[in-house]
Amino acid sequence: MDAAVLAWVLSSWDLRKHLLLLAAPEMLPAWLRGWLWLCSAAHGLHIQQYLYFQVLSPGDIRYIFSATPARDFGGVFNTRYEQIYLVPTEPPEACGVLNNGVFVEGQIALVERGGCSFLSKTRIVQEHGGRAVIIADNAYDNDSSYVEMIQDSSSQTADIPALFLLGRDGYMIRRSLEQHGLPWAVISIPVNVTSIPTYELMQPPWTFW
Repeated sequence: MDAAVLAWVLSSWDLRKHLLLLAAPEMLPAWLRGWLWLCSAAHGLHIQQYLYFQVLSPGDIRYIFSATPARDFGGVFNTRYEQIYLVPTEPPEACGVLNNGVFVEGQIALVERGGCSFLSKTRIVQEHGGRAVIIADNAYDNDSSYVEMIQDSSSQTADIPALFLLGRDGYMIRRSLEQHGLPWAVISIPVNVTSIPTYELMQPPWTFW
C-alpha cells in the first residue's frame, strides 16, 4: 500500500467509523478492509459487534442508536421487532421488583447501570417478562465509551438479549419521554444499517462519529 494512503487511514478515519464499515464489508475494498483490521490490532483495540435500534416515537429523538451485546451472557435477537415499546424501568437501576413491571412484560426494558450487576438486571427484566434489556451507562456525559458487560460471580444465567447503551443516549431518551409525559418509546430493533444509505444522517446529533 502507498505510504500516503496508509497515513491517511491511520490519521483521518475515526475508530468507530472503522468498526461500522467493518460490519458492512461489502462497502470496502479487500485491501482497505484488511489494513483497517491490522491498524485496529496494532492499536490494541477490541473490535465489538454493534447492534442498532431506531426510535420511532417520540419524534424529537427519532434517531438510530448503537449498542453492544453482553459478552458472555444473555440471548440474541432471533426476531426483528418493527415496533415494540422501550420501557424505562421504575426504579431505573432495576435491581429488584419493578414498580412498572406490568408494562415491561412483552416489551424491551431500558434500565440504568449501577446498584447491581449487569446480569442481575437482565434476570430481573426476564423475570418480569421482558423480551430484552438495554442497560444505559449512568455517566450521562458518556457519548463514546462502551462498557463490556460480563457474567458476574454468581451461577445465574439469563436468556434474553442484553445490550449496553451509551450514557448520553440513555439520558436523552429518558429526558424526551419525561418532557412528553410518556411511559415508553416506540422502537424498531434490530436495524440493519447497511440497508440504509443515509443512516449516518440519522444518528444522534450529540454523538461524535
